[in-house]
Amino acid sequence: MTSYAGPRDGLPPQTTLHTGRAIFTTAYAVIPRGVMTDIVTSNLPGWTGTRAWILARPMSGFSETFSQYILEILPGGGADTPEPDAGVEAVLFVTEGQPTLTLNGTPHPLAPGGYAYLPPGARWSLTNPADNPARLHWIRKLYEPAPGWPIPAPIVTNEQDHTPAAMPGTRGVWATTRFIAHDDLSHDMQVNIVTFQPGGVIPFEETHVMEHGLYVLEGRAVYKLNSDWVEVEAGDFMWLRAFCPQACYAAGPGPFRYLLYKDINRHARLRGSGGFGPTF
Repeated sequence: MTSYAGPRDGLPPQTTLHTGRAIFTTAYAVIPRGVMTDIVTSNLPGWTGTRAWILARPMSGFSETFSQYILEILPGGGADTPEPDAGVEAVLFVTEGQPTLTLNGTPHPLAPGGYAYLPPGARWSLTNPADNPARLHWIRKLYEPAPGWPIPAPIVTNEQDHTPAAMPGTRGVWATTRFIAHDDLSHDMQVNIVTFQPGGVIPFEETHVMEHGLYVLEGRAVYKLNSDWVEVEAGDFMWLRAFCPQACYAAGPGPFRYLLYKDINRHARLRGSGGFGPTF
């Protein structure tokens, strides 16, 4: 059965050493699971019975296109109008519990592995009618329209309904679960799941314009970030600015899987610091 990591409850004891793996550089950041404690959560306007770990936000000179939250929604909690900004698209990915997404008036019960793409202008709400807390990722981006391409339609699905596609020449040890066709230019971002079997590698230093948020869902690996090899495990978050070199070696003993955000399919903006679309 597929499992998905999440933050831990409570604080470390007073006897815990400060030495850890958290790091913030000019090229990347690593936020380990061990520092995602109760004390760093935020409450959000419009939400009840909900707390958020805010993992990424636009920052001048760093990653500038997206924000990423982990939400924990208690039974009976949620929001009727979750999104405060016009023109924002979103992806939800459920890791725990059974929240209900109501999209344009239609309820969609979700479960672990549940994925939803919410285009700008969508009317949606999110509640937790179950008896146990729900946890999910909420990734937000200002949508950038493209001439001749329509605003994308909503998508509600589950990881279990998609077969991972093996990367060329890897015999399946490196595969990607895509919820959106990579050549659909109506979309300006993708959130995929990348899976490495033990021994799988990214065999070169990827250096590209896409920004990344990588949340480790399962397993462990060593990840090359700029000039550093960093150990990461389930529950860790990596945040890469554009052109940060990256590679990976999954040593095992089980699969190494992460939720991957990237911005795609648009020209580089020549004015201003980010890609900001119109108000809808």
